[in-house]
Amino acid sequence: MPAQDDHHGDDPDAEADGLRKIIHVDMDAFYASVEQRDDPSLRGLPVAVGGSSGRGVVAAASYEARAFGVRSAMPSVRAVRMCPDLIFRKPRFEVYREVSQQIRAIFLDYTPHVEPLSLDEAYLDVTADLKGIGSATRIAQEIRRRIKAETQLTASAGVSYNKFIAKLASDQNKPDGLCVIRPGEGAAFVAALPVRRFHGVGPRGAEKMARLGIETGADLAGKDLTFLRANFGSFAEYLYRAARGVDLRQVRANRPRKSVGGERTFFENIEDPAALRETMDHIVDVVWERIERAGSRGRTVTLKLRYADFQTLTRARSLPHFVADKAEFARIGHALLEEQMPLPQPIRLMGLTLSALERHEGEARKGPADGQLSLL
Repeated sequence: MPAQDDHHGDDPDAEADGLRKIIHVDMDAFYASVEQRDDPSLRGLPVAVGGSSGRGVVAAASYEARAFGVRSAMPSVRAVRMCPDLIFRKPRFEVYREVSQQIRAIFLDYTPHVEPLSLDEAYLDVTADLKGIGSATRIAQEIRRRIKAETQLTASAGVSYNKFIAKLASDQNKPDGLCVIRPGEGAAFVAALPVRRFHGVGPRGAEKMARLGIETGADLAGKDLTFLRANFGSFAEYLYRAARGVDLRQVRANRPRKSVGGERTFFENIEDPAALRETMDHIVDVVWERIERAGSRGRTVTLKLRYADFQTLTRARSLPHFVADKAEFARIGHALLEEQMPLPQPIRLMGLTLSALERHEGEARKGPADGQLSLL
């Protein structure tokens, strides 16, 4: 699909109104695109990254596969029923991380204000860009060109005056597209979108909104704050602002950590006790290395398990003192796991987190911007 550039005007005139110039960059079908890049025989074919066996799960799907309805988090058996010619590839997270670092380096040529959301997407605040280009639209175009030239992959971008609109815009012309929403145009842009596109509104939330007569951003904007509070509680303020194109969050390159953790998603669900304990050991190794690198210490250890039916269980243990060392962290993690066995059903994800944090030994050794390592 050729690139599409929607320009609602030239460039958000952020500084004139005290607003920001925000870009949201999102790689197109990232894992699957890397596989197609590295194996040219896969290009143009429906590809899924994940486990292909009976209990496997799709982690990512190429656009050719998406045309058949294949989506991430879908059971592999169902994906094959929808697309009999689907080609599975095992994930290569070390490769995806390397490519992500290449892309991150490109971002940092233009601004130090980069807030990664995952391996394949990030916010950039280019209100005062390092190259003095002055136009967020031109910067987004240049970044997309460089990503394609240096990685042979495509990225889509949204340009606007806040994070909420920029993220929505980046999805507007996928794949390989650009969409620019100027100040003054955000509310109208949001009004035409289904509420399911709003970050934080999942399938159940969208169903509840539909029962209340809320299908689009315009429907949401028609509800007052009292109504939203009565039906959505603490989520009401976010919905009220979002429906009007308002988002006051800043791009935070080094967000304060509330926790340091990691989780591993399995492409085949597991329930064997030995495999579960081995996975716990692996997660402990990764997470404790991150804890040391971040110079953090904490009192609360939390276990997270997601079962095959997507139900999620969390169990935590808080100590009167800071977790002393890796051995104590491991002991608590294993104890929390043992308390759940035998499991009522296989799991598809396991995670372990240290929270109730306090910094120590300075902050010389910086870790990644986010506190969670979602891909081990």
